[in-house]
Amino acid sequence: MSDVRPGRLKVYLGAAPGVGKTYRMLDEGRRRASRGVDVVVGFVECHGRPHTEAMLEGLETVPRLACTHRGGHFEEMDLAAVLARRPQVTIVDECAHTNVPGDGRNPKRWQDIEALLDAGIDVITALNIQHLESLNDVVEKITHVPQHETVPDEVVRRASQIELVDMPPEGLRRRMAHGNVYAPEKIDAALANYFRPGNLTALRQLALLWVADRVDEALQEYRSQHGIGGVWETRERVVVALTGGPEGDTLVRRAARIADRSSGGDLLAVHVARSDGLAAGVSHASLARQRRLVEDLGGSYHSVVGDDVANALVEFARAENATQLVLGTSRRGRLARFLTGPGTGETVTELSGDIDVHRVTHERAGRGTLLPSGRRTLSTARLIAGPVAGLVLPVLLTALLAQLRGTLSLTSEALLFLLAVVGVACIGGVASAVIASVTASLLLNYWFIPPIGSFTLDDPNALLALTVFTVVAATVAAVVDRSLRLSRRSARATAEAETMSSLAGSIVRGEATIPALLERTRETFGMESAELADQPPDAAGVTTVPAGPGAYLALRGRTLSSSERRVLAAFAAHVGSAVERARLAEAAAEVEPVKAADRLRTALLRAVGHDLRTPLAAGWAAVTSLRSRDVAFSEEDREELLATADESMAKLNRLVENLLDLSRLEAGALTLNLRATSLEEVLPMALADVPEVEVANVEDIPAVLADPPLLERVIANLVGNAARHTPPGKAVLVTASALAGRVELRVVDRGPGLPADGRDRLFEPFQRLGDTDNTKGLGLGLALARGLTEAMSGTLSPEDTPGGGLTMVVSLPFAAQPVGAGPTEQSAGGT
Repeated sequence: MSDVRPGRLKVYLGAAPGVGKTYRMLDEGRRRASRGVDVVVGFVECHGRPHTEAMLEGLETVPRLACTHRGGHFEEMDLAAVLARRPQVTIVDECAHTNVPGDGRNPKRWQDIEALLDAGIDVITALNIQHLESLNDVVEKITHVPQHETVPDEVVRRASQIELVDMPPEGLRRRMAHGNVYAPEKIDAALANYFRPGNLTALRQLALLWVADRVDEALQEYRSQHGIGGVWETRERVVVALTGGPEGDTLVRRAARIADRSSGGDLLAVHVARSDGLAAGVSHASLARQRRLVEDLGGSYHSVVGDDVANALVEFARAENATQLVLGTSRRGRLARFLTGPGTGETVTELSGDIDVHRVTHERAGRGTLLPSGRRTLSTARLIAGPVAGLVLPVLLTALLAQLRGTLSLTSEALLFLLAVVGVACIGGVASAVIASVTASLLLNYWFIPPIGSFTLDDPNALLALTVFTVVAATVAAVVDRSLRLSRRSARATAEAETMSSLAGSIVRGEATIPALLERTRETFGMESAELADQPPDAAGVTTVPAGPGAYLALRGRTLSSSERRVLAAFAAHVGSAVERARLAEAAAEVEPVKAADRLRTALLRAVGHDLRTPLAAGWAAVTSLRSRDVAFSEEDREELLATADESMAKLNRLVENLLDLSRLEAGALTLNLRATSLEEVLPMALADVPEVEVANVEDIPAVLADPPLLERVIANLVGNAARHTPPGKAVLVTASALAGRVELRVVDRGPGLPADGRDRLFEPFQRLGDTDNTKGLGLGLALARGLTEAMSGTLSPEDTPGGGLTMVVSLPFAAQPVGAGPTEQSAGGT
């Protein structure tokens, strides 16, 4: 194993092209070189910008590697030369760049960067936000420009430093208008398309949010590594506690307003599914409505399980680095609070520490029931008040009855003492009731049963009455204790049912992916982490349950109770089901190519059986008629039969050529002769068979790197397809534009267009989507057009035509050589 320390990566992340990331990268290289660090330039693209070129002065540059591909000449970073040079720091521009294939080169430049890092060389690189893989589709929706060169987010996340290079949209547009970004002939098109103010603002926001998330991840990792539990108020994070009660909507809206006061504030709603019974009777419909409200307000909803509600809330808030906690004032009245001790709000306030607690009043405050229906355990106040009441209440009652001596009978006095015992049992449970019953028996005997002032009993009936009193008191205490235990079980069952209902709801909502289930499991049980393992982890503090064949759900954190393990087993079953679904999906994906090949073969046989038979039959009939000696044809009839045979053979030849070319493309055996090709060279022949075509904006378009005959066939197929769908009296429009090193040729029809769900099948062979006559052609035109375009390093994609119709966009790279340079023979595709 190599002992080389991996190099460190620094990334300059640009919000948009032209913000100055390459300039900043070179400036850092110059600063490091001035401090004596060995810095070389592996590859930097200046794009003709004089200020950037000036920054290269004084920096050693490794000569570029000259490459030839498909008739074009290119320059790439010479990775082998940089590795042989072994500098301390290498500057590598355009991290998302796709390398020219050949000579064992890595497909992507970011892979070259990883090779340098593995060799112990520090790397400074740059890329724009649109090149991040996770944002690829988002950027395309914003700019309507597909990004073909991307970098996996994980590559950038591993960087030791990420520095955002940003500029206000208007400043960047002024820089472009002054010619500091693109060449003058490209400025107007760029400002009107990609560099619109709205696009730049959206890209800037994406970049800021992405970097902010990375900073937040780094902060959480640092806090975890150093065991920091206190809140760092880096940004406002507001947690609102929901019980499913009618006050929930008020709390959510108040918390949202608090979060909105701080730019970038986060709103998190949490519901504690408790085993202590306070969650019993919760309206799941209300919780579901409140969850939707939270999500509509831009927040996130969470559910956790905790025996101690206040602790669960505070622990969740600390884990999320929350700065503020919002909860409602108690719905219990004063008497209920006195009997049951401080509520959740008071306890949360005591435990919150540096988290600000907002207790919001609402119309239900203080209007709850006298006693909570499902309290599982006694509060600290009740544990203290119970025994005290068991001693004090009988004494007070004795003092009162002593003043009424002679007014009440012994039976009435005993019943009053029994009532006191019941009251003590309700306050302090069975232990306090036993204390009260013993105290009451002694006081009743001493003060009210003759002989008074003595514990001696002369009357057997008095002994019986005192015994009955003690038994009744003990029975009442047992009943109270049993009631509490039954309430506890009922509350536990309710809490478990609520948790499982929430889990089932997440599955119904499509949140049953393995990562989502693991995160929900970790969050529900308040654990540090939750993961899948092939073998049970042999480590302390890890709870492991089976999750299917060869899979184990491992939770790291606190020790779970037996009842929590029972609920965890249900979570593990759902995770196991998700694992099995993933395995089945993977198996189905492996079978899909075989099914696709079978469908292709079936379609081919069907198409060949119909479409090839028609011209073959027509040509055969014409030739047979000409060879017949039974009929004397006139010269005019012979010419007509010969024309029919010629037309049929030509059609048959085109169909066979399309089939052969498609098979060559799939096999990678199609030979390309790529050279600099102008659109004016290929358009006349490509449009010869379509009478109504309008051509615009192709005169000053740069040459593209293409095979002229193949490009002609691509355009002919697209124009022919557009003509079939364009209504009579309207012409097909062919137009072109150049931007960012590529030419985009658009073929526009004014037909009915194509639904979005049909575009996936648009380029499949033997498809005739939207054709009014399905008896003509094999349906290979668009499939072949895309295949030929991609073979020439281009792309073919559909777009909606404004006002109705479909636009096919062919994108091809600029040619490095001038028009007329010799072609290079290449083989396209293949693996």
